[in-house]
Amino acid sequence: MDARGLVRSVRVVGAAQGLRAVRAGWRGRRADARALPRVGRERARVPGEARGAEPGPGGGVVHFERSSLRVRVTAGGVVFCGWDGAAPEPSYALAGTYPQADARATLEPDKDGGWRVVSERVLVTVTRLGTVEVRTPGGVVLRRDLPPRWWEPVDGGSEARWTQRSEVPADARFFGLGGRTPGPRLRGGPYRLWNAGPTPFGARRAERSLTMPVLWVVADAGGHLVFHDNSWDGVVTLREGVEGAGSGHDRPGRCEVRMSGGPLRYWVLTGAPSRVMQGWRALTGAPAVPPRWALGHQHAVWGAEGEEGVRRIVAGYAERGLPLRAVQLGAGHHRRQRGFTVDSGRFPDLPGLAASLRGSGVRLVSVVEPAVRAEAGEAVYDDGRDEDAFVRDARGVPVRGLGRPGEAVYPDFTDPRTRKWWGGLYAERLEQGFAGICHDANDPVSFAVLGEPTLPRSARHCLESRGGDHREAHNVYALAMARAGFEGLRGLRPHERPFLVSRSGWAGLQRYGGTWTDQAETGWEGLRAALAQVIGLGLCGVPYCGSDVGGGPGTPRPSPELYLRWFQLGAYLPLFRTHSGPGSGRREPWEFGPEVVEHARAALRERERLLPYFVTLARLAQRSGAPYARPLWWGAPKDRALRECEDAFLLGDALLVAPVLEPGVARRAVRLPRGRWYDTATGEAYEGPGQVVVEAPPARIPVLARAGSVLPVTGPGGGIELEVWAPPHGRTGGGVVAVDTGDGWGRVELERFSVRMLGREAMVAREGTAEVGYPVRVRGLEA
Repeated sequence: MDARGLVRSVRVVGAAQGLRAVRAGWRGRRADARALPRVGRERARVPGEARGAEPGPGGGVVHFERSSLRVRVTAGGVVFCGWDGAAPEPSYALAGTYPQADARATLEPDKDGGWRVVSERVLVTVTRLGTVEVRTPGGVVLRRDLPPRWWEPVDGGSEARWTQRSEVPADARFFGLGGRTPGPRLRGGPYRLWNAGPTPFGARRAERSLTMPVLWVVADAGGHLVFHDNSWDGVVTLREGVEGAGSGHDRPGRCEVRMSGGPLRYWVLTGAPSRVMQGWRALTGAPAVPPRWALGHQHAVWGAEGEEGVRRIVAGYAERGLPLRAVQLGAGHHRRQRGFTVDSGRFPDLPGLAASLRGSGVRLVSVVEPAVRAEAGEAVYDDGRDEDAFVRDARGVPVRGLGRPGEAVYPDFTDPRTRKWWGGLYAERLEQGFAGICHDANDPVSFAVLGEPTLPRSARHCLESRGGDHREAHNVYALAMARAGFEGLRGLRPHERPFLVSRSGWAGLQRYGGTWTDQAETGWEGLRAALAQVIGLGLCGVPYCGSDVGGGPGTPRPSPELYLRWFQLGAYLPLFRTHSGPGSGRREPWEFGPEVVEHARAALRERERLLPYFVTLARLAQRSGAPYARPLWWGAPKDRALRECEDAFLLGDALLVAPVLEPGVARRAVRLPRGRWYDTATGEAYEGPGQVVVEAPPARIPVLARAGSVLPVTGPGGGIELEVWAPPHGRTGGGVVAVDTGDGWGRVELERFSVRMLGREAMVAREGTAEVGYPVRVRGLEA
């Protein structure tokens, strides 16, 4: 039963049955509460005064009356702060070993009884009462973390909740926290840090399936990223500052982090956006590079259409000249919606279907959910029970919930043994012909009449043999499942890069794949939200992400105009996916009329033409951590007008995409960063910084190219061609090309090109050789 079906069943039950369901829900909540540690009287605590310090690698430990603070600066200039003995590990976010400390960083006494850590790239000061300031080497304050406060059980116990308040410059703007709206800039207000899946009564607008305690702060003084490495339920409350006029004082921006438990530890990365993301990549891992085909257009279906329905959809794309690279089969292709069991009635020969489609360039992707039907005789259930792989309650009995398969149990992906077992199950998916995996309902989702749609908070998890409950494991559950799937696929097919996307996750998800946005909003508001979330997720280190064109399952059917404008935006996002599903109706382009088909065809062909550029962006993301889709302020964070711009984005360094986000628009204003920009459709040149008005007819959305850019595109013969946009006279430009024709693990070299004008001729050179090696097409000479 899916969420919509559960809603219908709840609405039609009689009064007595409904009352029994409510009572059962309350009993479950009471049982959950009884299994958790009792919350009694609490005692508030603050650090007190500093009593001394111990030098250590990269900094040291400052001791206070009632706490201690570890400060460590890494060789890359990243700051770690851990209160009450909190260390960087264990951590689900970090990749590999703890970063090496900066051997030149020193701990020194500071004024008024405080201390400071001095390093080449960052200065950290700790006052006598525990305020921590992160400064530039020149002493400019980037953030000020006030002394934290803990609330601890009077009767003992280690589960202390805590609050940390911080101040940032008055002109600062906030970004990040996972896929959030409105945005990409975050307004003042509370943001919950709890991965929340769909509920039977509709998704809550303020909550998302993928949240991260990763916050960007961008100000004139400099930008920084702060990451609170704590997976417990929490709330981040933001308040933008106000700059004083005349002789008035500035009111700093404020950020308050409240956590219901877990360690108080955080990382601060400072510098230019590119440097910050390079540090984030080093800290949490390099983004996985998707297979080349996964950078093309994908279409998701429920799967209940069966083999003939899938063939009919693929043929519909081919007949209309609409390029298609993959079809994602939802849970409807499983027998009675059981994972790893194909409905042989609907799909009598799934391997044959997969082979046939692959012959025409289309892959099949399987949706997999963690809920396992709790029924003896089911192979996965029996095998998992023998492996002791399922989440258990406080009594040691496997927890049962309600998922799409009905009554279900849930694997404990925080146990390495379970991850290995689950990864091995993907052999069946590969044998069926699937080329990739899509994780869904992995928040994890357990539908219930009352409470949140997840497992009981008292449910017990392995947590890498440390032991703990669902309060700590919930937010990292999907991340651990993604790890299980990625490592399983890599082990089963070691010569191919796995394709894996996950609806939910946490910091570090990029190591295993990508995600798509959680569409709670509908209509034009949903289109704006999709753009905001993609940019926000990219800033949090997940560059491969996209949106369900036209809205996700269960959202109202969009108008032809809205669908087309969403489709045109999707063509420039890293993950380009359309979707048809239950409650959504058919959403293939031809369902919206011939005009939509015509313009959708143009968008798809442009996506195919830009495929070498997307391949290059994927490789650059792997090496630098930089997202494909970037906010306009990426190259100029001190430009306040760009910090306020939320209706356009940069695609790599070369392109600026300005989607149409309102109905009835044929022309729109575009905010330009500094430099010359060319309208890629008309060739007209514009000078930035500033705002210009450009044409946005139904046939296309505005896309502008930076002067001096060298873009790899698909040429007329199918090979790579260099599209060069002429730089202004006296200026130079350049670009990078990653040649990645396969889906393996071979190292791909980045070829670098430069361009300069010699009279009316553009001179293109390739680094390290006298030959360019590719056909060159120069544009912008007529401007």
